[in-house]
Formats: sequence, structure tokens, C-alpha cells
Amino acid sequence: MAQLSKHPASPAPTAPERESTGHLMLRGYIVLTLFATLAHTAVFNLLGSTGAVIAMTLLTAGILAIWIPAIAHQRPARFPWRRLPWVALAYGAFALLSVFWSQWPSATLITWALWVAVTVNALFAATMLTWQELVRALSSALKWILGLSLAIELWVALVLQHPILPNFADVPEGKIDPHIYWVRGNFFNDGRIQGIVGNAHTLSMMCLLALMVFGVLFAARVRRRGALIGWSVVALILLYKAASATSVLCGVAAGVVLVIALLMRSANRPAQRTAVYSGSALVVVAGVAGGFILRDQVLAAFGKDSDMTGRFEIWAKVWERAVAHPIIGNGYSSPWVPWDPGFAGWIVDHKLTVFHAHNMWLDVFFQLGIVGVLLMATAWAALAWRAWFFAVDRPRWDLDAKRPYSPLSLLPTMVVAALLVEGLAESAPILLWGWMLLVMFSFKIKSVPLVGVGLDERSSVLAHGEQARQVP
Repeated sequence: MAQLSKHPASPAPTAPERESTGHLMLRGYIVLTLFATLAHTAVFNLLGSTGAVIAMTLLTAGILAIWIPAIAHQRPARFPWRRLPWVALAYGAFALLSVFWSQWPSATLITWALWVAVTVNALFAATMLTWQELVRALSSALKWILGLSLAIELWVALVLQHPILPNFADVPEGKIDPHIYWVRGNFFNDGRIQGIVGNAHTLSMMCLLALMVFGVLFAARVRRRGALIGWSVVALILLYKAASATSVLCGVAAGVVLVIALLMRSANRPAQRTAVYSGSALVVVAGVAGGFILRDQVLAAFGKDSDMTGRFEIWAKVWERAVAHPIIGNGYSSPWVPWDPGFAGWIVDHKLTVFHAHNMWLDVFFQLGIVGVLLMATAWAALAWRAWFFAVDRPRWDLDAKRPYSPLSLLPTMVVAALLVEGLAESAPILLWGWMLLVMFSFKIKSVPLVGVGLDERSSVLAHGEQARQVP
């Protein structure tokens, strides 16, 4: 006869496993490297060109000192070599090869070294962190940018009560162009603010990126959701004060993609998905056509003139030099090195040498020709394709077709939409933080296509409640 036992066979309950001190330090170091890349202009304005190079060199050396031994101690099958973003890496290899025909070889080598540092940073973060940890690291880095931007703007406006120049240089006598200032002190007037990054558009893009990151973390029900609301309010205030029309359009694009992705998630049958695709295509085409027809009114609403703040003139000058070498370009330099003879005084705006073409595709064509454009387009198309299905396909690795979606999987596709729209008026998607996000998300989605599942995801760190088993 069966009897109830007072000695159950199951183990006694234990406290959840805590992260080791070493892993916490690793996450902190990655947050530092992400901050240095996202806010590279802040490092430049604080330390100067030499200091910024030294800082990036030391951070990259630290990454390699951590990463190489970690890879060496792993089984060969653990590191996903085949999942590397090979097209993006091929673009970098072709950029280095261009030194043989570059019209500015020293600028090519300098900026290619910066490309290597940013690429290593992106691959390292994608390898060492899970999806949730990666998004949280981005959140922490963006909080530092927002917090320091708010602090320096208030300090300049309330304490100093006068603008400051990069490297805290002495302000010369007489009137100088406001674009030369690091921070202008416009927080309490009608002027645009620039924040710690020293550029209104870059600050607004950091705010937009922060809103997307905070939003998916809030939807994932992470801890301290109230703090995320507070930081979102700070991001909205800084976004409003930065007043970048391009960032507003990027936000609209990201919002449209988010709505379409949520509609796709709610569709239960193929016919419903087809209807969503068809309706979304009509709405997007109508919106683009309406924006083109009413472009003058739209630009006027954002305070822009018909030539998009001088961009048409910049594009004409870049195109004139680009078509002279249409196949392999004039030589890699992202950004353009302003003191190199090939760029110094070529295109000047507000008494400053312009350091990019204000259009990513024209910039790539100018530097690396049609070959570079094809490589760049393939890299972005591959990421856009994978990011979209990463967001809309239900996570499956067995017969269970009812697992919940992860809110974190929406982030890459929103970021891609925002950056591709930004690339029409800026070159940021091929520079520094834009390139970092391309490489990081490309590698992470390819190596870990399911949030919280797989050899590289610790099952104790999930974006949703279900405890998923790891699968090879």
C-alpha cells in the first residue's frame, strides 16, 4: 500500500544563480566600449584627436586581451566562425585594398584602423553577451549619454552661462560660428542643443535609439521599469530640444515597421500575413509618394529649405569626383580626414571642412565605387532580411508552435529601418556607431536566431517567462 513520504525526493529549493563578479566586470567593460563608440565625438571633444586615438586603441587592446584567450579555451565548434557577417567583413577588406589606388592613402589607413576597432567592438559584444544582456548593455551606454548630455547642457546654461569649445579651449574674442562650439548653452532658449556628443543630429539619434531600447526592455518586463519611464522622458526632452528633422523621419520609419511587425505577429494564417504585407506596401508607397509631392511643405514644417540645408550642393560636388572613378572609387576614408590635402578646404560648411557626404550610398560610391556599393547594399539587405523574420517569426525549435514572442526581437528591425532612412541624408550608417550596430546585429542574429535559446544563450537569462531548454 502506497504511503505519503515526509522525505521528498526533489532537491531543496535554492536561491537563483547569481552572475559572477567576472561576468559583471565584463558587462561593465562592454558598456564602456559601447559608450566610447556611440559617443565617439564626445571622446574627441574631450581628449582631442590624439587622446581619442589613444582611448580607442586601449579599449580595443583590452577587448583582444579578453577575447582571444576566451576563444582559445573554447572547443573549435563553439565559436560560430561560419556565422560571421562575411559580406560586411569583405567590405572592410576591400576598403583596405583600396590603399593601393587611394588618392589619400594615409587617410585610408587611419580610418581603416578605426573601422577595425569598431568592428572588433561589435563582434566582441555580440559574442560575449546574451540577447538580453546585449540590449541591457546598450541601455546602460545610452543612459550615460543621455545623463551626461543633460548634465553638461544644464552646467553650461546655468553655471558657466556661455558656450564651450571642444577640449575646453578658451573662447576667442569676437563673433565665431556657433557650429564650432561643443555646447552652446541653448537648453532654456529656442536654440538647438548638442549634448555631450557635440552635434544636434547625433544627440537626437541617440535619443531615438534609446527610446527603442527602453521600449523593448519595458515590454520584456525587466526590473526597474519605472526607471525606464524616467529615462524615456529625458530622451524625449533632449530629442525635442535637439530638433533634428532627419531623426523625426527615422522615428516615423521605425514606428511604421514596429506596427507592421506587430500586425504580422497577430496574423495566424498565411492569408492574413499576405493581407498585412499588401496593405502595408500600399500605405508605405502612398506615404512616400505623398512626401515626395509635398516635399517643400514637409521641409518647411521642419524648418528646412528646399536644398535640405545645403546638401544638394554637397552631393553635386561629391558626385563630380565620384564619377571620375566609378568602379573602385577614389579610396576609402570614413570619415573624411579634414586635415588631409584631399579633403581640406574641399567642401566647407560654416567654416568647417565637411567630413562625410551626407548620404551613405553616395559616400560609399565616392570612396569604393560600384563594387563598394554592391558590398554595402548586400550587407544591409542581409541584415534587414534576417532582422525582419527574427521579429515576426514565432520562436520554434520543436513541435510547440505556441511559444510567446520576445519583445527584444523587435529591436534590430526598428534600428535597421531608422538607419536606412537616416542614410538618405547622413553617412552615419557607415561610420562608427552605425557600422557597429550593423555588424553587431548581423552577427548576433546569425549566431543566435532565437532569444534565450542555443549554445550561446544561458537559459537562466530569458526575455520571457518560459524556461527554454538549450538546443545545439
